[in-house]
Amino acid sequence: MVRAARGLNLLNLVSWPARVQDAFLAQWRAGQPTLPRYDYPKHDFAEARREMDAIAAEADPAHPLGRYLVESARSWGVAAELLEALGTPRAGALSRQLFGRPDEPLPGAGPSTREAARHFIGIASQLDRELLAPEEQVPISATALRLQLQSDLDDYFNGRVIEVVLDPDLIAKAAAGSTRIRLRAGAAFSDYDRHQLLQHEAFVHSLTALNGRQQPVLQSMALSSPRTTATQEGLATFAEQITGAIDIERMKRVSLRIEAVAMATEGADFLQVFRYFLDAGQGEVESFASAQRIFRGVPVEGGAAFTKDVVYLRGLVGVHTFFRWALKHRKLHLCRQLFAGKMTLGDAVRFEPLFRGGTDAQGRAVAPALAPPRWLPRWISRANGLAGMLAFSLFANRIRMDQLAAPEGGDEPRDPGDPASPLPAPATRMGPPAPAMP
Repeated sequence: MVRAARGLNLLNLVSWPARVQDAFLAQWRAGQPTLPRYDYPKHDFAEARREMDAIAAEADPAHPLGRYLVESARSWGVAAELLEALGTPRAGALSRQLFGRPDEPLPGAGPSTREAARHFIGIASQLDRELLAPEEQVPISATALRLQLQSDLDDYFNGRVIEVVLDPDLIAKAAAGSTRIRLRAGAAFSDYDRHQLLQHEAFVHSLTALNGRQQPVLQSMALSSPRTTATQEGLATFAEQITGAIDIERMKRVSLRIEAVAMATEGADFLQVFRYFLDAGQGEVESFASAQRIFRGVPVEGGAAFTKDVVYLRGLVGVHTFFRWALKHRKLHLCRQLFAGKMTLGDAVRFEPLFRGGTDAQGRAVAPALAPPRWLPRWISRANGLAGMLAFSLFANRIRMDQLAAPEGGDEPRDPGDPASPLPAPATRMGPPAPAMP
């Protein structure tokens, strides 16, 4: 599978080069806005698709590793088809097959992903940015951030394992591989960005890739298979949340992209989506980068979208629910095993006995098929602190916001759901009770 997946680098192949941004913004600033143009290279991954089909046919879906192989091979096969259809509406349909749609419900029969996004956009829009501390408003250059992140990573690994580099051709602010994190040269970052990148990119995306390389049997767990995207991005966003690295503006950015995916799917073109990000307060460069994410690989005239951005909130809710379920059932070790490679939440449950080993039918000792993670972020290594936060989350979820009385002595009515109340009406319940996991 590792050999067959070589070359199926989905995110790199759907992204646009920086020259497309330069040309678009030059016309925009000249008062002559036009849709951006990018001619995608033609790809032929027929051999890779045949190999993936053969892997899926040969694997045993009744075995945890066999099921992983079948589902991963099929996911790679869809990714190969998407790359062969770049620039066409079919690429959007295949993207929905891989990553889902914004109108799908969140885990636990919750609201839709789009409804959740609007919830966070509404909250963020009500907050006054002047309340930010002065140090939170000081921009950090890409060069300075590279030095800071490199120092943090070298300290964590006690040596140079992951290199941080500047990339002038990168449209996104950052991108992570197993041994290299790229930052967009010339971009300005915030102090929140520094901590978010460290927790999200380095201590989830890079660590799971590095740990996956250590697997004696499934080195494909080092690869970013499309089927693992929701869990990977959910785990990375959860890492931001539990370490206090996330801020409401970050939640707003994620949520704006989900709304933009829905807009593009419903027919909005690139210019309309670009203006949507501008109106939401993003600058021209960031608005282009955000809109580009939505139209990667699909026609810029509207009616289709690259839907990867919908997985962030769905993945976050799924991972948060999984961690709470693991605490409730005394299985926090499954949360640590999520870092042993890139896997889904279902994989983590099915793989549990494969990390332990055991005995065969003749009573002989059998070595574990999967190796535990060599590297873990500090927040999950400190089991007591993690358990404390999750225990409070489990309890707080039982509190009914619509039943809370206003603080004594205040002028607010006792029912926050009263339309006459100055308090916002209670939002849709975002933390459903933890379901039974597969």
